Amino acid sequence: MHVLGRDSDSDDEATSGGDASPRANDETDGERPPTVRVGAFLARDGSAGAPVGVDADGPHAGVVFGKRGTGKSYTLGVLAEGLAEARGVAPVVVDPMGVFGGLRAGGGRVVEPRVRPAAIPPEAWPDLLDLDPASGPGSLLWRVVADALDAAGEESGSADESLSLAALRDRVDAADAPAADRRAVANHLRLAESWGVFDADAPSVIRLVGDGAPTVLDLAGAPEAAAAAVVRAVARGLYDARIDGDLDRLPWLLVDEAHAFFGGVAEPALRTLLTRGRAPGVSLVCATQRPGALPSVAVSQSDLIVAHRLTAERDLDRLAEAEATYLAGDLASRLPTGTGEALVVDDATETAHTVRVRERRTPHGGGSPRASGTEAATGAAAETEDPR
Repeated sequence: MHVLGRDSDSDDEATSGGDASPRANDETDGERPPTVRVGAFLARDGSAGAPVGVDADGPHAGVVFGKRGTGKSYTLGVLAEGLAEARGVAPVVVDPMGVFGGLRAGGGRVVEPRVRPAAIPPEAWPDLLDLDPASGPGSLLWRVVADALDAAGEESGSADESLSLAALRDRVDAADAPAADRRAVANHLRLAESWGVFDADAPSVIRLVGDGAPTVLDLAGAPEAAAAAVVRAVARGLYDARIDGDLDRLPWLLVDEAHAFFGGVAEPALRTLLTRGRAPGVSLVCATQRPGALPSVAVSQSDLIVAHRLTAERDLDRLAEAEATYLAGDLASRLPTGTGEALVVDDATETAHTVRVRERRTPHGGGSPRASGTEAATGAAAETEDPR
């Protein structure tokens, strides 16, 4: 098996039949580095070649590009399936569209995430609630959160365990500030409470991923700001847990529709994983149908790029930023056109390959519905065929 992201050109010990080679033979389970099988090389005549895997033994930064319907989310699901079978890792999937629920069939769990208010730093709260930090309400919110964190930490030794939105509103009401500012901040905090994602007693990230089972964060239907708060808290929580030595697995954060989380409160935490995640062992894979909406750092820091079909000029320009001196020709001209086919740029081996992504073992929820498959259409057809 050719292993992407690993310095050697191949993994001679890996088998081609499984999704994660370490589980293939119990006798050598401890000897084989974790490898996730993602598909096979695609020959020029369209036939499948040798199996291809992704290294799961070390941390990686990666991106998965592709216009709608080309297999971007499907590929992310294949990666999540394989990581579920690899030892020593903890995959977390950010699911803003509700399409990864099928991972339950592979031993995963789907949760409606809750995060602690203290997981969002004071300086990020004005942006989270769409307040200008230089305005009266914005500066009041910043100050109130900062003071509350300091006070909670002094009283209990851990601000994370005691700060609630209700406590913040009480502090706002008691603040020495104009009534209009206090009223505006209180209303915005009530809005944040209505999102249903903040809970002072929410489980820590360590409890969420400690057993290594795939965790799907179901954010379907969540407001954009609420989803961003969850991603910020989880991404930073995984990083801090590894830095502090509290998590003995290497976490993988897989973010679908990643363009929605850059440019807001989640971006600093995602940038941290892109630029500093390797040292503590935190991997980040961002999937998007709009590569042009990602910052350049998402491409420049990625050692693994999976590109399905792209046609928009802005998206192709972002892909072009991945062109390195070891690649012959431009990447855009090498993009495959078939669904489930992808061009993979592997910085570890300084190569680019065309692959066909394997079929998933768990159900995929990202397919487009068809009118011909609705109950209304099938029922109408049955009535037409009724001889009466």
